[in-house]
Amino acid sequence: MKADHYDEFAASYDTENSGSLLNAWYERPAMLRLAGDVRGRKILDAGCGSGPLSVELRDRGAHMSGFDGSPAMIELARRKLGDDVPLAVADLAQPLPYADYSFDDVVASLVLHYLEDWEPPLAELHRVLKPGGRLILSVNHPLVRPFFFPEEDYFAVRQYSEEYDFAGQPGTLTYWHRPLQSMTEAVTAAGFSITSMVEPAPSPDTPAELLPPRIASGERSAFVSFLFFVLEAR
Repeated sequence: MKADHYDEFAASYDTENSGSLLNAWYERPAMLRLAGDVRGRKILDAGCGSGPLSVELRDRGAHMSGFDGSPAMIELARRKLGDDVPLAVADLAQPLPYADYSFDDVVASLVLHYLEDWEPPLAELHRVLKPGGRLILSVNHPLVRPFFFPEEDYFAVRQYSEEYDFAGQPGTLTYWHRPLQSMTEAVTAAGFSITSMVEPAPSPDTPAELLPPRIASGERSAFVSFLFFVLEAR
């Protein structure tokens, strides 16, 4: 799936993203916790979408830049971020318009699972990071697909599509499933060390009505949806 596919439902996706359990109360808070104190750090938001993570990081004192393959998403991000944050339309699978060693951190929020081949994008993200810089990323958890479709081969890298309702507008997203071993081999081959791998709980501030019943009741503390990595550029 090309990123400009999002142009078809960008505004509705942005609306859904702003308040949904998975985005607003689970994925984004986890990315912010992993980023920690970002004051004064130069951060690239790779696949920034409509910019909600960049807004949060900027408000915490980071010097943000961002890109996305969807022109409509970049337009929404510009409305949120103004002219002080450089934004570009760019394809993560192609060479990026940034100099070597430009950033202290890169955040890649729910981006890489759209790509079959992780080698070129990881190489580019490594190139633009300073030595010792961090790549903080989230992807679909590799156990989700085989949990719902046990007949599928967990170890095969394969494409699949899912239908969604984004604030009342239907949309189709196409992903690539890959096993955990494939993920770890790709990031280490690209020159990263794995500092942390996290399966977080939702934010403690999540409205109770949004939580799955077993978590709202206190029976469980977390659920499997996304997988998070903190990587260090060697």
